[in-house]
Amino acid sequence: EDLDTHKVKHMPRISILELPKLIKDIQSYQGDFTSVSAIKLMMLCFVRTGELRGMEWKEIDWENKLWRIPAVRMKGRKPHLVPLSEEALKILNNLKVINSQNKFVFYSARSKDKTISNNTILGALKRMGYSGKMTGHGFRGLASTFLHEQGYLSDAIERQLAHVKKDRVSLAYDHSVHLETRKEMMKFWSEYLVSKG
Repeated sequence: EDLDTHKVKHMPRISILELPKLIKDIQSYQGDFTSVSAIKLMMLCFVRTGELRGMEWKEIDWENKLWRIPAVRMKGRKPHLVPLSEEALKILNNLKVINSQNKFVFYSARSKDKTISNNTILGALKRMGYSGKMTGHGFRGLASTFLHEQGYLSDAIERQLAHVKKDRVSLAYDHSVHLETRKEMMKFWSEYLVSKG
């Protein structure tokens, strides 16, 4: 059952049972370091592709282990917090070694906007044999389904997906709602992914 009800267009994605194989395929994928890191972080954080591509070093709150995405970069035009697991921080620290002098975490000298392209993640998944079976967006649905099955609070999952509720009361909510639950949830998701790798 697809619990990610906000999706109008159903993006292709594998089932949770196929995830361990995908993780192993990503681990052994011989692509560009920045691109592989982007796929890994996408899987861990399940943000939208545009939010990941535009990630800036200044958005990372190392002390509090949070990625603070400003409203201007969010689809719902509300600031968004992404708790960063130890695994996510490890990926970012490795990227820092090669990209810290650039504004963007996923810097690319080849593209005009200086970030990896929109097709980087999709292209890599295709080369791994997941054409028509998985997209970067698919990680959002996978994480949502899995975390719902694990009994996590639906509202906490929806907040982590940055799904904006339309009623005014909810819109007035602080973007840090359920933050402690979300921190624990993101840690759990990360540990699950690492255990399957």
